[in-house]
Amino acid sequence: MVVSTPSAFPTPPMFRKMADKTATAWREEDSALFIAEGDVFVPERLLQIRTICDAIPVPAGEYKILELCCGEGLLSLALLERFPELQMHAFDGSELMLESTRKSCAAYSDRLTTHRFDIHEDIWRKTKWQADAIVSSLAIHHLDGSEKQRLYRDLIGMLKPGGVIVIADLMAPTRAEGQFLAAQMWDEIAEATAISKADPDAFERFQNENWNFYADPNPDPIDKPSGLHDQLNWLVAAGFADTDVHWLKAAHAIFSARKPD
Repeated sequence: MVVSTPSAFPTPPMFRKMADKTATAWREEDSALFIAEGDVFVPERLLQIRTICDAIPVPAGEYKILELCCGEGLLSLALLERFPELQMHAFDGSELMLESTRKSCAAYSDRLTTHRFDIHEDIWRKTKWQADAIVSSLAIHHLDGSEKQRLYRDLIGMLKPGGVIVIADLMAPTRAEGQFLAAQMWDEIAEATAISKADPDAFERFQNENWNFYADPNPDPIDKPSGLHDQLNWLVAAGFADTDVHWLKAAHAIFSARKPD
């Protein structure tokens, strides 16, 4: 289809059952839905997990990784499997998610510590130890631009010299065309994944819950994605070096940076 103006871009097909947008925080109902449907709701989920793991340098000896908003624990599990000497610290604001992480990583319980936290608060940012890596998947977009900048300034102090930060998250498109393409691609990936899992109803649930942020005419106020270019600049301003982008699709990106030695 050829179009000439942003206004010509149609809204991707949606069922448009409007969710309650008065909530200002992630709820346990959201956690339960994400645990049940995450494979469909997250574009190329397994590839994203592998990419995050691949972006972390191979450690020598004991290693500490801190995960912000660990969800059901699939990334923590992949990291524990990848690095035999790893001590994994998994943070989340949902007790349901932390319980799921403990179950997912039960075979490595001696190397896993879970922490209940609120990503908006400061107290958890004052650990007595420094991490070799900090990772986060689909969490930081709950902070606005100024909160992200403050987070990056705090996280660099939580890393050892030479440590890395790897983030997977939603990005804010800069133009209407970009938002249309992101919405369309996310729908297409979710539908294809649901079909491959022989669960076409999962795509209907994806639509009914308005999970596609870029297609939602009334997006959830807890979602505040920022532009990729801005975030790379904020990392540099916080003191990080060697920023890089490792994967980008449907306005989801994986990017990293390193704390100088």
